[in-house]
Amino acid sequence: METKRLNLDEESLNCAADILKGGGIVAIPTETVYGLAASALDKEALSKVFAAKGRPQDNPLIVHIDSLEMLKKIAVNIPEKAFLCAEKFWPGPLTMVLESSGFVCSEVSAGLSTVAVRMPSDSVARAVIEKSGLPLAAPSANASGSPSPTSPFHVLDDLDGKIDAVIMGENCRVGVESTVISVTKDGARLLRPGAVTLEMLKEIFPDIAVDKAILSQPEKDEKVASPGMKYKHYAPKTALYLVNSSSKAFCEFVNKENAVAVCFKEEAKNIKGKTYVYGEEENEEAMAQSLFAVLRTLDKENIEKAYVHAPKKQGVGLAVYNRLIRACAFRVIDL
Repeated sequence: METKRLNLDEESLNCAADILKGGGIVAIPTETVYGLAASALDKEALSKVFAAKGRPQDNPLIVHIDSLEMLKKIAVNIPEKAFLCAEKFWPGPLTMVLESSGFVCSEVSAGLSTVAVRMPSDSVARAVIEKSGLPLAAPSANASGSPSPTSPFHVLDDLDGKIDAVIMGENCRVGVESTVISVTKDGARLLRPGAVTLEMLKEIFPDIAVDKAILSQPEKDEKVASPGMKYKHYAPKTALYLVNSSSKAFCEFVNKENAVAVCFKEEAKNIKGKTYVYGEEENEEAMAQSLFAVLRTLDKENIEKAYVHAPKKQGVGLAVYNRLIRACAFRVIDL
């Protein structure tokens, strides 16, 4: 299969919409990461997504919409606070897990009675949804388990020849996947952290619960309610180790080990070996934006092993930590 490279002009976006309406699959930019879109109403199209990614069928997909009218078709018994979240955070990087109406294919929900829904803010993603008239299931447009794609070139590295088309948009602004919360009449639970932070969500849900799987391993054979909750995820081929420590202790440790370091900008000058900078220590948004690109670079340069300095587990830093602990397969060193 030849993967078409589509531009950002009207004709190309119409082409993407036509491919989706015809049961094809297209990688589209969003503000979080690139998504591999297919009609959430087409079982055959969804099977192409799972096949292209090599994604397990027990991992639910997020449905992308462009209106509250579409939401009301997809979900039922929607709590009032879910609409408050939509008003405050949509369009944007927040996914809500709600009771499914059965309107979308069951494959989207991986056998659960719920459906995960979000309204992206990226203008290209919204245009494609609008032009197709479809709710689009769109997991990250990468090989399953590998670092998520934040540029169209990352998509092509993994999926060239396996998908119908990719829209050649800009690098993603946020850089990590959306925040995911489950919302019921009894309250909310944070399932995956992202750019809509726990602190922001507490303005609507003061007693929001935090799922233990955010920072710990899921139980064996446990059904997950959200993408990104599996044991190993977002991982390069490089063996990564996450290091919880002060800056001084981290630098001393990697220098003693004569090891490759994935570190903050301020630390690079104090490390003797090879370094890969993934942001500044106090700028969590920059860490999120560059994280997956740095992890992909490790593989391109055939780095066998690296130690990553862990961010603080607050704000967007919690989202970065959540991605890293899975990229490291829970190999954590506390200094």
